[in-house]
Amino acid sequence: MATIGGHGFGAKVAAATAAANLNRFTGVIQYEGGPLNHQHYEAYQELESYVHFANKMDLSTLDGSQAMRHIDTNISCNKWASIFKQNLDVSGTPYWKINLKALAKNMTKFNPDVAIWSESYGLWPGQTFAIFAAYSRWVHLSTNTLPFYNVFPRLEGQFPAQITTHANELEGPMTHWMHEDPNGDSWRMSQRMWRWLRWHDGANVLLADKSEAGWYFLPDRGLDTNTATPQGEFNPEHVHHNYLYTDEYEQSRERRGVQGAQQGQFLPVGSFAPKDKQL
Repeated sequence: MATIGGHGFGAKVAAATAAANLNRFTGVIQYEGGPLNHQHYEAYQELESYVHFANKMDLSTLDGSQAMRHIDTNISCNKWASIFKQNLDVSGTPYWKINLKALAKNMTKFNPDVAIWSESYGLWPGQTFAIFAAYSRWVHLSTNTLPFYNVFPRLEGQFPAQITTHANELEGPMTHWMHEDPNGDSWRMSQRMWRWLRWHDGANVLLADKSEAGWYFLPDRGLDTNTATPQGEFNPEHVHHNYLYTDEYEQSRERRGVQGAQQGQFLPVGSFAPKDKQL
C-alpha cells in the first residue's frame, strides 16, 4: 500500500491507476495536473501543434545540428523545445527516442486519450493532495476545482489544506515546471508534500490520517462468505499505515494501553480463514 503521484499528464495516469487498483494504493498526489479535459486549453493546443510539427520533420534529410536548429526555430516555448531536443537522438542519423508518431496520431482523435478524462476511469475514494501554480495554464483555480471533487470526493472542503496553490507570484509557461524556476520555491513545495506524506502515506483509506491508527476496527474490502462476515475480515491495526515519518502509531498504543504485535504473534495460516484467503 503506497502513495502514487504524477506531474502534468502523469497526474492523470496516477489518478486512473489508483482508481483501477484500490487494493494497492492509499493516496494520490496531483501536481500541476489532474482529472481534467484539456482539449480546449491553450496550453494543450500549443503542445499539440509542437507534436505535429516534430512528427512531420523529415529527419532523414537532416543532421543532428540541423534538426536541433529546426526545433529551436519552430517551437516557440523554450522549455518545450528543450524537452523535444532531449528526446531526439543525434549521435548518428537523428531519430526520436519516443513514439512520436503514436502520440501525434492519438492527438488527432475526437477524444484524445492524452487530453481527456473519462468517467469510465472511476473515482478515488482515498486521500489526495493536489497542488498547482496559482496562475497555472493547465489547472485553472476558478473553474477546475469541481472536476477534482468529482473524482476525489475527500478533497471537498479541504482547500487550501489538501487542494492548494503554490508559487503565487510566478506567471508564464514555467508555472507548469515551477519546481525548476528560481521563483517557484521548490524547497517549500517539497516540505508541503512531505508533511502531507507524513500523515497520509500508507494510512488505510478509511482513516482520516495516521493519527486515527489503532482507534477503529477496519473491515477489509469485499465480501467473505467463508467467514460469514459481509465486510470480509478485519485488518490487524498494525497494517493500517506504514511506519515512516511519524511515531503516531506508537503514541496511539501508549494512549490506549495496548501492546503492538510482536514477532511470531500472528494467527497460523488457516486458523481464521481458509488457506486460499490468506495473503
